[in-house]
Amino acid sequence: MAIVFITGSTDGLGRAAAQSLIDQGHRVVLHARSADRAAAVADFASHAAGIVVGDLRSAAETKDIADQVNAIGRMDAIIHNAGVYTERSRGSTAEGHAGTLVINTLAPYMLTALIARPKRLVYLSSGLHRGGEGSLRDLDWTRRSWDAGKAYAESKLHAVALAYALARRWPHVLCNAVDPGWVRTRMGGAGAPVDLDTGQRTQSWLAVSEEPAAMVSGRYWHHLRQEQPADEATDPTFQDALIARLDELTGVELPAA
Repeated sequence: MAIVFITGSTDGLGRAAAQSLIDQGHRVVLHARSADRAAAVADFASHAAGIVVGDLRSAAETKDIADQVNAIGRMDAIIHNAGVYTERSRGSTAEGHAGTLVINTLAPYMLTALIARPKRLVYLSSGLHRGGEGSLRDLDWTRRSWDAGKAYAESKLHAVALAYALARRWPHVLCNAVDPGWVRTRMGGAGAPVDLDTGQRTQSWLAVSEEPAAMVSGRYWHHLRQEQPADEATDPTFQDALIARLDELTGVELPAA
């Protein structure tokens, strides 16, 4: 059985994926953004292999999350699930970055670089990523007027591009991106058309399945089917430029192959 770390796994899609994997007999390491949140899900966490705590808005706490995971041991798979959608303003984290960029792009990049390399990496994206082209001109929203939808789309484009870049750089790791659809979560709302089980199924399958169909890398998935993502996401030039910019913004270097 596998051991899997899932960010943002105390509710929504992350919790649904964790529950699915636990029900299958796998070991799951949960992530809560605060000690209060971890205490609130203590009953659920009692069935997990562990829980790490830290706010992905903070670079220092994100680094500490990586340390906590590494202290537990090497993961077989990591699902980068945590994310935000409608930030009302650019905001400014302790490091001065836009909140959406930090949680949806910088944090998964940092965790990827700092956690001992697993066998599989899965990044949660969105079909909206196709509206995120051109982000490198103002990655951190320091020159443009804030647009929450555009910022989200760009961050989800980054998730796909990172998965594709890592598939090239780390050939011994299966790296994929997933669009779970518009799911009935706190983020998606009660009127969303996709139920939680359907929304979590692809990322959970990619994290642990030994089926030949799941043993692939550098793909973009939607409901267990491969789809073609935005052209920019599959462009090695864009991928390398994005990683160089993330290195610059975080001060964290992505290890070589």
